[in-house]
Amino acid sequence: MLTTLTVRALLRQQNFIDQQWRDASQRFEVTDPATGEVIARVPDSDAGDARAAADAAHAAFPDWSRRTARERAQLIKRWHALILANEQDLARIISAEQGKPMHESLGEVRYGASYVEWFAEEATRICGDVVAEAVPGRKMIVLKEPVGVVAAITPWNFPLAMIARKIAPALAAGCAVVCKPAEDTPLTALALVYLAEQAGLPRGVLNIVTASRVRTPAVVDAWLADSRVRKITFTGSTPVGKHLARESAGTLKKLSLELGGNAPFIVFDDADVDAAVEGLMAAKFRNGGQTCVCPNRIYVQAGVHDIFVGKLARRVSALRVGPASDDASQIGPMINARAVAKIDRHVRDAVEKGAHVVVGGERVRTEDGPHYYAPTVLTRATPEMALAGEETFGPVAPVFRFSHEEEVIRDANDTPFGLAAYFYSNDVRRIWRVAQALETGIVGINEGALASEAAPFGGVKESGYGREGSRHGLDDYMHTKYLCQGQLG
Repeated sequence: MLTTLTVRALLRQQNFIDQQWRDASQRFEVTDPATGEVIARVPDSDAGDARAAADAAHAAFPDWSRRTARERAQLIKRWHALILANEQDLARIISAEQGKPMHESLGEVRYGASYVEWFAEEATRICGDVVAEAVPGRKMIVLKEPVGVVAAITPWNFPLAMIARKIAPALAAGCAVVCKPAEDTPLTALALVYLAEQAGLPRGVLNIVTASRVRTPAVVDAWLADSRVRKITFTGSTPVGKHLARESAGTLKKLSLELGGNAPFIVFDDADVDAAVEGLMAAKFRNGGQTCVCPNRIYVQAGVHDIFVGKLARRVSALRVGPASDDASQIGPMINARAVAKIDRHVRDAVEKGAHVVVGGERVRTEDGPHYYAPTVLTRATPEMALAGEETFGPVAPVFRFSHEEEVIRDANDTPFGLAAYFYSNDVRRIWRVAQALETGIVGINEGALASEAAPFGGVKESGYGREGSRHGLDDYMHTKYLCQGQLG
């Protein structure tokens, strides 16, 4: 797909540090997840490269933070316009290195761009407060100021959207940025940074280094140890998030952590079953189930269980599995062999413990490679199964039957995670009871598509803290400063 790029300059294979595209001492391969074919070779950066990026960002921060909000906003808007102008090429890059079908990649470009536009506008709305004085002759003022240098560490499942919704608010707030994209999908992030360069972003304000899985700890640890890096923003696994939190304690960095999920999806007897099936299809099978907010446990009340499963099975069995290069594909390859192995382990464990395979339940081997798994529906799921406690991160929908509201709320909350939850009901009293009882940062009520640039995105419990998107997401890149001036009477 990369051979069809209209703008070949978008395919970058170097680090971007201090406004220069630079090589590193070593390189690693980026592969097509469908075929395993090598599609690019990018720098395998080390701690020295990470420190050089931090040096550049630290030097650039004073000037960038002093620029007016309107000036920063205008630069970010130019970046937004370039993203949309190159959306087809950006989508091709996403599909080539991540594997999702082109229509989903194009949707991701537009979704990521929406964050860039939103925070460009929010930059001009950063406001403090004037506090009513408690003592005559005194003025009390609250200011919002950028935290400083921000390190952004992003995942592979949404390689454009996740980095856009971290970089855009940082730039809007007046921060300088160093970033490291996921080792599986660095090309999209490099292309995005190239467009920021073309938009006229000043020297050193935005820097990116790539690294393999082996060298990533050295890069990140260099930033964790650097007192000039004042904030870490990370999307990824809970174990890595805990490591970042521990290692940030030495310099007391500000943290935004969007970590693992184990989302419940609840269908009550009084729900619109057809709407619930549509909502589950949108929430579960987008990106082949490789999303942090996709439902991992589907709870269906006994009165509608069989009807729901029948309708769901028909929809899932019709999904077409194939490479991103096929316009008809709806489920692309999983990101790598480890991902397929985990999905297969979860399904086999569930079957051994009594689950029934309604649809799918097996690897799909095609001419395009081995990293495919059939969209799957399981019934008779129980809490003892591995898929009840671990994120499957694949196109597997295990259905749990329940009888009472209190029972399902208990089971839904019986997890250390608390990112997203979904439920379908037409009882207005139940809607408010359940929405308040669910222990998650995000709740979809009769809706399967949750994310929006205008809404705060983030979790509770071991799904992390901090928020992305909305005005709350901008606050996470700023400090609050209180000014008290006396002797004015």
